[in-house]
Amino acid sequence: MGVGLGALVIATLYTIKELFLVVVVAAVGIGVVEMTRAFASRGIRVPVVPVLVSMAAMQAGAYWGGPAWLLGVFVVSVFVVLIWRMFTGGDGEGEQGQGAAGRTAGYVRDATGSVFLLVYPPLLAGFVALLLAPGDGRDRVIVFIAVTVASDIGGYVAGVLFGRHQLTVISPKKTWEGLAGSVVACTLVGGWLVTWLLDGQIWQGALIGALGAVLATVGDLIESMIKRDLGIKDLGTILPGHGGLMDRLDSLVTTLVPVWLLMALFF
Repeated sequence: MGVGLGALVIATLYTIKELFLVVVVAAVGIGVVEMTRAFASRGIRVPVVPVLVSMAAMQAGAYWGGPAWLLGVFVVSVFVVLIWRMFTGGDGEGEQGQGAAGRTAGYVRDATGSVFLLVYPPLLAGFVALLLAPGDGRDRVIVFIAVTVASDIGGYVAGVLFGRHQLTVISPKKTWEGLAGSVVACTLVGGWLVTWLLDGQIWQGALIGALGAVLATVGDLIESMIKRDLGIKDLGTILPGHGGLMDRLDSLVTTLVPVWLLMALFF
């Protein structure tokens, strides 16, 4: 499954860049649907249609307009979901189907969940488009993805071989040794790819890799906290052996912003 997803990324990324954006929109869109269903299991109603439209608009705005457009579309989207929920009840019925009490009950709960789902993952995923937009955007995206994948692989291998000391009770299988393995793997991959693909310095790639390792681990822990709070094991079942797409995107979306920032500064 991992090899197939990697092949899809490379095939679209190095043919027509906009095709890769379509893949990103599809993947993040599935992740949003998974999250809305998970939230609904605890009575948190998120309007999936405006969130999905906003996610696609953020990708387009970021790619063709830059950071200002990404931020602008996000702010407009926040008001859209707040107003949308104002005229629909907690069960999605229109204004005519409910009284005032039915429309206002749970408004803060649903509005908070909706804004959260505009940030995680749509707003964060918008930085993929910002990475992709420059002339060397394809290579920047490859560095970002490779570093994040190296974090998972390095952490898994080191954790299985040497893991003894638990990192946190949030995710009992994570160990300090696994985190060290993630940092080492990411530092090596980052240093190698940045010098090869982006003509950067080894220390720049190593810094990107080390930061990516830490934040990828944080992303896994955030996802674990969400699932524990919702009382579910996986957010979906679309990827055999992996769970849902959000179970794979968690470390990617938390790594995106700082990696984009460092690349913008360095290159």
